[in-house]
Amino acid sequence: MNRRLPLFAIAALSLAGCHTDMWRQPKGEPLGENDFFPDGQMSRPLLTGTIARGKIRKDDAFFTGAVNGQWVDTLPVPLTKALLERGQERYNVYCSPCHGQIGDGNGMIANRGFTLKRPVGNYHTDRLRKMPVGHFYDVITNGYGAMYSYSSRVEPSDRWAIVAYIRALQVSQSPEAYGMDRFEVEALKKTHAPAAGTESHGGDSHAGESHAGESHIGEAHAEGAAH
Repeated sequence: MNRRLPLFAIAALSLAGCHTDMWRQPKGEPLGENDFFPDGQMSRPLLTGTIARGKIRKDDAFFTGAVNGQWVDTLPVPLTKALLERGQERYNVYCSPCHGQIGDGNGMIANRGFTLKRPVGNYHTDRLRKMPVGHFYDVITNGYGAMYSYSSRVEPSDRWAIVAYIRALQVSQSPEAYGMDRFEVEALKKTHAPAAGTESHGGDSHAGESHAGESHIGEAHAEGAAH
């Protein structure tokens, strides 16, 4: 019995040390109120220039679509078939519901009660064909009009893949506008003509435009413009 007394004493001292003040002490809660700051908020805004660990972004063209305040007019990534295929896949997920599989602004949502003062962007207008790619990247990143930002859903590399694919769609619909002569146009049509007895699927038929289409994406300023 006497041997147990020291154990009880230690236990009693431990319990005495666990006072409620230890977890009920005054402290700030995330997103809570605080009268100390003029705005009344506990959470403080980040200082200008704050960079999250591992998130430094020195390549302005790649991460913002602009250099020295001007949208870039060429893709900051290599143009490859894999890039176009990735762009097609991401475009079909995020863009085609409104803009349609060929980028004409006739997507399912646009045709089912989505009314706006301005119609959904048609990539095949002269205005959007002449837009630099940086504009399109900026629209995906920051949104435009009724379109909200996709920055939390689409990574920068995938944004450029979508830009490249939209450029391919534009070339496929208006090859003459990008300097292709009639011989190149006919070659392009023959390359992508569906085989006898097969069905052409709108989105898939543009996945990776032929060599002519790919080369003109880079040469024709790879401009994009969702809106």
